[in-house]
Amino acid sequence: MTDQIEAYGQSLIQHGSSNDRAYLMKINRQDSPHVVDYAMGLAADKGYSKIFAKAPAFSRQEFLKQGFCEEAKVPGLFNGEEDGFFLSKYLEAGRRTEREPVKVRKILAAAGKRQVEDLDVPVPEPGMTCRIMSKQDVDAMADLYRQVFESYPFPINDPGYLAKTMDENVVYHGILRNDELIALASAEIDAPGQNVEMTDFATRPDCRGQGLATYLLDRMEVEVRSNGIKTAYTIARAYSCGMNITFAKHGYQYAGTLTNNTQISGKLESMNVWYKTL
Repeated sequence: MTDQIEAYGQSLIQHGSSNDRAYLMKINRQDSPHVVDYAMGLAADKGYSKIFAKAPAFSRQEFLKQGFCEEAKVPGLFNGEEDGFFLSKYLEAGRRTEREPVKVRKILAAAGKRQVEDLDVPVPEPGMTCRIMSKQDVDAMADLYRQVFESYPFPINDPGYLAKTMDENVVYHGILRNDELIALASAEIDAPGQNVEMTDFATRPDCRGQGLATYLLDRMEVEVRSNGIKTAYTIARAYSCGMNITFAKHGYQYAGTLTNNTQISGKLESMNVWYKTL
């Protein structure tokens, strides 16, 4: 079952048993500090093992007072001026412990070595095209996400959900080969905050290894930069060497690791935060 999203004043909280957490996705200044108390009460009532927040600098101290720890920091996340913090409170000791610390360190080291390389964005093969997705594409998009992810933090395997996000703040870019969708990613835009989350990357299993994610990321950066977005970031799977290298090669900087943060394909995974000033 997919976690639900609810409003608290002008703030947004995602919570549920799928990710076993409460996630403060958006924090409005007028709701602080009461939204922190609300999230803690919600987590206690539901028995969640983690509370996670993407917090502007103005609310950081309120979280720290409540026993949250800082797991990542993105300079200038909001409007290129105010730092953003990824803060967590663990309500069960086991959730705080990284299961594969050596693997995470090795992947970060491998990604770090690729940051010094000149980026060579691959050109799609003949017959491939890259374009922004429309509502006419949502069935094919949902089908691709179902092929790649057994489960996901958001219901991206639901065409209706994809269409709804297109009406809100998400722009999907896809690569097609002979009109068949083979790779996909999204830019989740926070226009007031002038930032964007680059996310939901999926490549059909038989089409991997061709640099399609790299090409999609490059196209999305060009698009959002032209619309005044100042900071891009991603929350990438810490155990995925390919995705971490993709962002490192694009000039993204490592901001921190969110331990046992997100349920993907049936299990909790740690996530690495990367950011880039556009």
